[in-house]
Amino acid sequence: MIQLVAADGHKFDTYFADPAGRARGAIVVVQEIFGVNSHIRSVADGYAADGYLAIAPALFDRVKKNVELGYTPEDIAKGRELKATSPTEPALLDIAAAVQAVASAGKVGIVGYSWGGFLAWMAAAKLPGFACAVPYYGGGILDNADVVPPCPVLGHFGERDTMIPVEGVRKLAAKHSGPQIYIYSAGHGFNCDQRGSFDAPAAKLARERTLGFLRTHVG
Repeated sequence: MIQLVAADGHKFDTYFADPAGRARGAIVVVQEIFGVNSHIRSVADGYAADGYLAIAPALFDRVKKNVELGYTPEDIAKGRELKATSPTEPALLDIAAAVQAVASAGKVGIVGYSWGGFLAWMAAAKLPGFACAVPYYGGGILDNADVVPPCPVLGHFGERDTMIPVEGVRKLAAKHSGPQIYIYSAGHGFNCDQRGSFDAPAAKLARERTLGFLRTHVG
């Protein structure tokens, strides 16, 4: 963990994962409502293994430090409470600081999961500096469908996601020709191998598509 400072002076922790050799570029990994926990760190490590400098800002540091939750019902309730006290705009300030911290590595992409998927969509729409964005099952995107990132976007959604109606996802895909939207036969959180909703085939296919997308737009 390395501490960064946002434009408003807020200091927050950030997990860095370095590639073995020269970076192909950088990836900002945006957390779920469970903090920069072992899963998010493993995701960042995975992108580093693929050649990218990966950075995962601790976005809950503004309300509570050192948040690292699991996936029990109690953890989910705690995560939702923290998210409710974490407005989007301050989170975008922290993401902007993360972009600046890795800009020397080359082009920068952003990948987010659940709440982080929504923030990836919003950050790519409102902040400069992103070569592409990859939101996974971003809750809140459907409510902000008119806020479209100007950079290339690859979106992953689950057909059986009870939190994000699949019909809304299909309408989003039909409304905007720019973003590439994929729908998988899976539920919410299908990428996380620590959750009961983990779907190995969907996660594997989504990752393959994501890496191909990053190779095209980041390096």
